[in-house]
Amino acid sequence: MRRLVISLSILAFVAAAAGLAAEKKIPHFRPEMTGPDSAKPAKELFGAKVEPTSGTAHAIGGYANGCLAGAVSLPVNGPDWQVMRLSRNRNWGHPVLVQFIERYARRARAAGWPGLLVGDMAQPRGGPMVNGHSSHQIGLDVDIWLTPMPDRELSRQERETMAATNLVAADGKGVDPSVWTPTIEAMIRAAAIAPEVERVFVNAAIKKKLCENAGSDRAWLHKVRAWYKHNDHEHIRLRCPAGNPDCKNQPPVPEDVGCGKELDYWFTERVLHPPPPTPGKELTLSQLPAACRQVLKAP
Repeated sequence: MRRLVISLSILAFVAAAAGLAAEKKIPHFRPEMTGPDSAKPAKELFGAKVEPTSGTAHAIGGYANGCLAGAVSLPVNGPDWQVMRLSRNRNWGHPVLVQFIERYARRARAAGWPGLLVGDMAQPRGGPMVNGHSSHQIGLDVDIWLTPMPDRELSRQERETMAATNLVAADGKGVDPSVWTPTIEAMIRAAAIAPEVERVFVNAAIKKKLCENAGSDRAWLHKVRAWYKHNDHEHIRLRCPAGNPDCKNQPPVPEDVGCGKELDYWFTERVLHPPPPTPGKELTLSQLPAACRQVLKAP
């Protein structure tokens, strides 16, 4: 009888060990598809999170449909940058984004730009934002103001109220010559030539000016794409980093520099004077990648 009990104990231990080994093979972020929050606007749920998850960083899903685990924050002050709109708590990103901003700030200063004013990155756990963006959800996007950084540390109040410089003329067809400088072109180029950058979004009038001034050095322009608004900042987007299999890249950027017919579209009457937007449906938690539920629930 004693021998039978010992044998059964050994079998139970082996089964438990096998179960533990199987458990280790399960990804950390396991999908959970149902729950009381499934139909709630995801922006409310992610906007309420003020701290990131712990552990390894993972960009999950697409730039406009995803979330972020293991985010890190960009310090609000650096040798070559200052973070704006601190009350939003959007100076979070994948570590590769934070490292890029630090490198880019140095490169921009070397190109003659006095320092970066950093706008929105991502929320502590990524996801949709209550206002301001449909993208910036996986910690690989950052808005950089096209306003030179002052040669002093801005106060918290200044960071909340100071306005970015509008570079576009009133008719929307070109840049305002009173505020345009060659160093703006230099800093945008410094972002576009970085290998980890996927796209740089700017207003069409800014893209037009870059096309006019580029001369024979034009290859970098293919990453600079015209997009709505973006008249006072550049929106830099990084490609999915290695080791993030759940991150979804956009289709590759066209190799054409985008200074021809594609750019003409942005100066049509329909684009320059669009009708009022129709409110779209808000993303719910159930519409995000399944792993985002675990990101949201993690301590």
